[in-house]
Amino acid sequence: MNLKQLEAFVAISTLHTTTAAAQRLGCSQSAVSRLLSQLEEDLGLSLFVREQGRLTPTREGDALVQEVETIVEAARCLERHAQQLRLAGTQRKLVRIMVPNTFAQFLLPAVMQHFYETHRDAVLEVFSGTYDASERALLSREVDLAFVRLPTRLSGFSVKWRFNSESVCVIPRSHPLARNATVSPRDLDGVPLVLLWRQSALRHEVDAAFRSARVTPNVVAEVHSVSVACAMAARGVGAAIVNRLIAQCCNTKQFVMRPFVPTISFETGIASLESYPISGTCDAFAACLAEALEDLHAQRATG
Repeated sequence: MNLKQLEAFVAISTLHTTTAAAQRLGCSQSAVSRLLSQLEEDLGLSLFVREQGRLTPTREGDALVQEVETIVEAARCLERHAQQLRLAGTQRKLVRIMVPNTFAQFLLPAVMQHFYETHRDAVLEVFSGTYDASERALLSREVDLAFVRLPTRLSGFSVKWRFNSESVCVIPRSHPLARNATVSPRDLDGVPLVLLWRQSALRHEVDAAFRSARVTPNVVAEVHSVSVACAMAARGVGAAIVNRLIAQCCNTKQFVMRPFVPTISFETGIASLESYPISGTCDAFAACLAEALEDLHAQRATG
């Protein structure tokens, strides 16, 4: 059993075809099939069955998916860490963090500038991803710090800084709903909507609010970033429903935010791995980021 076999297993379990897995891994379909056969032989287990042209994990395969993903992520983390050490030298202090894409684009540049004023010997590696990806990255020690939604789905984290926020509807300043104090699903009946992707936790809660109000959402775009949702809303593509704290990182002069009701509450935090204490440099960066987030929270801009 080797890492390439495990990577093939993860790719197939995610994409469900050897063709797609081969494209992701940059090899031939026959090579992926061979790696899977070798892994099944080494483990003595049948890992997938073919159903309607798709490869679906067997009961044994499904039971192994999470553990194999953790191993693959840990190996990639080791490779990146070694590369960073080669580039920066052992005297540099590495800080690895995963945050939402919107934070990476609009909040971290200023945070990094402020942090580097007192930590010239630090090297920062920034990852962007979902809350679920952040939890997995922490557990595999791919990152030292991550911005997570609380309570976390997985366990084993230490959260020193916490932040509370709520859902808002983002619309152009000229939109008729900009006159409202709040915006509900009934207000949005027939209104074009830009929503986060269907697998996101917020999307599930937004969909539930619309079902409860017996309103069918008029979704014109699904996006994977709050900044993209806000940019589309500012252009009049559709109203967006997002986390206020993250939306406040964007250029709020281009749109207004109105509380979305029923309120969807968010508790988020900067987390680290409970069993692996972070360095003083990581702790200092987390404090710097927390200060920036607290400033955002204090603004609570409503346009």
